Amino acid sequence: MEVIPAIDLRGGKCVRLYQGDYNKETIYSEDPLEVALRWQELGASRLHVVDLDGALAGTPINAGVINGIAALVNIPIQVGGGIRTLDAAEGVIGMGADRIILGTTAVENPTLVAEACRKLGSDAVIVSVDARDGKVAIKGWTENTRFSTLELVDKMAQLGVERFVFTDISLDGTLAAPNLQIVSKLVEKTGLKFLASGGISSVEHLRILAKTGVEGAIIGKALYTGAIDLQEALISIRTQEV
Repeated sequence: MEVIPAIDLRGGKCVRLYQGDYNKETIYSEDPLEVALRWQELGASRLHVVDLDGALAGTPINAGVINGIAALVNIPIQVGGGIRTLDAAEGVIGMGADRIILGTTAVENPTLVAEACRKLGSDAVIVSVDARDGKVAIKGWTENTRFSTLELVDKMAQLGVERFVFTDISLDGTLAAPNLQIVSKLVEKTGLKFLASGGISSVEHLRILAKTGVEGAIIGKALYTGAIDLQEALISIRTQEV
């Protein structure tokens, strides 16, 4: 299982939100490039970069920072937030990202998801399934939809999507615990690739997640607060998998 540090961008800074609330923001660094380099130096094999401004605006906003991160590190990065056209998707890949993350687009424009899978390849496309009370939320988590998590995953799989990020919004940024029940259910029922996000706050959480069969775990606040030591986490997961 990959342990993937998250870098959430707002106003060019590295921040974390509490339960996706833009009014509950903590700034962890004025220099996201320095943060990206630090996670790489500590052993990260991939970075998860989200343009929070872009998610609200519907178009990438922090492109300069993302481009800078991609140019600086030599590990792959996956990027989401405001990617709602094929041009935007190709632009992010052109910056150096190896995967794009589509959230709102998956609900509002599934045809574009299918086109992205065809043009960029399924391995370059991730659909973000962000759930609140069992229903998918979009537009920077500000708007709820009628889709359940499993409904959206099934629909996207039919279009060629093979990899998903699942986030329980109610747990994101809380350091409570990941929603192991839903993650396990999604992996078991679909047989698809999942990255788990939200509420992960200890190495033990990571060890339990690894047993569910998820491909990766995305960690944000726990790394920035020191609740999880990245090097310790990586060693623990490698030891478990040997």
